[in-house]
Amino acid sequence: MPDIIALGEPMVELNRHKGAEHYAVSCGGDVSNAMVAAARSGASSGIATAVGDDEFGRTLLAMWAREGVDAAHVRVDPAAPTGLYFVSHTEAGHDFSYRRAGSAASLYGSGDLPRDAIRGAKVLHVSGISQAISTRAADAVFDAMAVAREAGVLLSYDTNIRVKLWPVARARAVIHEAMTNIDIALPGLDDARLLVGVEDPDAIADRYLSFGARIVALKLGSQGCLIATAEQRLRVPPHRVEAVDATGAGDTFDGAYLAEYLLTGDPFRAGLYANTAAALATRGYGAVDPMPRRGDVLAALAA
Repeated sequence: MPDIIALGEPMVELNRHKGAEHYAVSCGGDVSNAMVAAARSGASSGIATAVGDDEFGRTLLAMWAREGVDAAHVRVDPAAPTGLYFVSHTEAGHDFSYRRAGSAASLYGSGDLPRDAIRGAKVLHVSGISQAISTRAADAVFDAMAVAREAGVLLSYDTNIRVKLWPVARARAVIHEAMTNIDIALPGLDDARLLVGVEDPDAIADRYLSFGARIVALKLGSQGCLIATAEQRLRVPPHRVEAVDATGAGDTFDGAYLAEYLLTGDPFRAGLYANTAAALATRGYGAVDPMPRRGDVLAALAA
């Protein structure tokens, strides 16, 4: 069984590069990306979800097999489709659009949970998107968290709010209810500002620590990250690269952070490692293809 198991929606990505006429097909979905990043950093990772019995679902299954992500607990739904998203790039940044309504993952419920695998893991990783895709999925996440908590499994949560999926007020209520039960908080700065209503990164870290998180790893985008515990905090400066696409950078941070934390037990070392991994992931197009492997990250840290 994998050491890190994630619950959420995988998707197929159609990414149109700057100046390109056609979309390049890849794989995405926040927690799926995180599990690929964890695997590339040497961790044992897996995903619990559902995909459609379609070409897109088979694309995801093949990708997980190739990347070494355990997909033993992925249900193939014969009736519901695999979700898709489109990425386009402009001088102002990147823009997303989605085709995910009624997706197989959104129909995944508490009865589908691999409870023994969750109990046997070291970390359960979920996100705001894991809960936003449907009420059924939100309830499944809460049930999975309860199973993990009872078994002493670490809980990791990325706020990852998508206002196209649910109203901010509901997102805030659900996400913050979940965040009162987690060990490792992995919010992004923009998400956190929207959810907690404060601007300062240290104040945001204080807020999530007050919810009960043992570790807050606040992603600051091009400004690096802030790692905070009740006793100590570290502001990690950005690792400078020639960035072309930040589509999966935050997810890369999550997976790399969890992998390094399990390896070292050091939340600050994990922050340095994940900060570098996320930066390296922006050097190419797409969520998965540019993700660095452990050797790449260690070489960049040593440079």
